[in-house]
Amino acid sequence: QVQLVESGGDLVQAGGSLRLSCAASGSIFSFNAMAWYRQAPGKQRESVARVIRGGSTNYADSVKGRFTISRDNAKNTVYLQMNSLKAEDTAVYYCKAEQLFPRKDYWGQGTQVTVSS
Repeated sequence: QVQLVESGGDLVQAGGSLRLSCAASGSIFSFNAMAWYRQAPGKQRESVARVIRGGSTNYADSVKGRFTISRDNAKNTVYLQMNSLKAEDTAVYYCKAEQLFPRKDYWGQGTQVTVSS
């Protein structure tokens, strides 16, 4: 059973930057993909960014050009660098690990990001 722990959430002014970290209790290399999701108050959880084992990434249109996801397999950590933050980026950010065999997703507990305008 892998545990994921997010950190780095904070209160920041619009236009600022934050880097979120997701530390796994075991090797993340075994997972097909790692991803960041977010959930704003009263809204559904949405995908923000995803990186597969080979290194390819994809992003939600709303964060393209501002957010960067990366993974450090040696440290079993995934990062989300967030620049040019906007008030609409305010949400709880969750890390997810995607296992293919057997098919299972692991989630962290979330970290709060608040962007003041």
